[in-house]
Order: sequence, then structure tokens, then C-alpha cells
Amino acid sequence: MRTLPTVSKDVILAVVATNHKQRFSLSADGKRIRAAQGHSVGVDLGYAAMEPPAVLYHGTAWSNWTSIAVEGLTAQTRHAVHLSTDADTATRVGARHGQPLVLVVDAARKHADGYAFSRSDNGVWLIEVVPAVYLAQLGPHGHGSKS
Repeated sequence: MRTLPTVSKDVILAVVATNHKQRFSLSADGKRIRAAQGHSVGVDLGYAAMEPPAVLYHGTAWSNWTSIAVEGLTAQTRHAVHLSTDADTATRVGARHGQPLVLVVDAARKHADGYAFSRSDNGVWLIEVVPAVYLAQLGPHGHGSKS
């Protein structure tokens, strides 16, 4: 019979504290751990709707641009579309998938149009979908440009 190793509370706390993407968070009482974001199944994370910064960023691969230009950003197999507050983070995310493409999201206009944003415990902004009308490619000087 195969047994699982014993995991102490200290090991769990170390995983939460040292994960470079801060993917995990503890409950207020310190007795439960959960993924901060990135769920591939329906999960009620309990994140309250919040007003986002005026601009957010999404990193992907250039090979995805043709479909994104038509369909916008969708969660696909994830719980939500992940957005960051800075272009550098979005560039790193996009580079994991190929030649990076950074998209600028007009979050202020999307929020004003009635879409709800939330933010995970590790600072990633979450939204169900971003229609293409709210997107622009990041230009060479850090500004969005419609393509």
C-alpha cells in the first residue's frame, strides 16, 4: 500500500511564503490554503468586484493574435482572464507561450460599460472576458495601438 508523505504546517507556510508568483493564500485563521487564481474548474473565490486601474495588460503569444482580434480574450480552460498592472509582467507571461504579444486593456472604459473586475490575493486582475473592442497592441513606446 502506498502512503503519502506527512506534510507539516511549517512546510505549507513555506510553500505559501516562497512561491515566486504568490499563487497560494492562507485563510485568515491560517488553517486553510487555496490557489489565489488560475483555477480550471468553477470555484467561487469570494473576490469582491472592484474598480480596476484605467489600463491593464495581458501577455500572450503573437500566434494567438488572429483569433483574439476577432473573439477578444476569453478564459478558455481557466476560471477567468488574467490581467496585470504592468507591461513587464505581461511580457514575461507572453514569452512563456512563444514570441510575446502584450495587449493593453482599456479597463476604465470596460468598467464604465458595466463589466465587473476582481483582484486575486496575489494582485492579478480577473475578468470573465475582454471583447476585442477594449484591446490594443502595446506600441514601441508603451502605448496601445489599434491594429
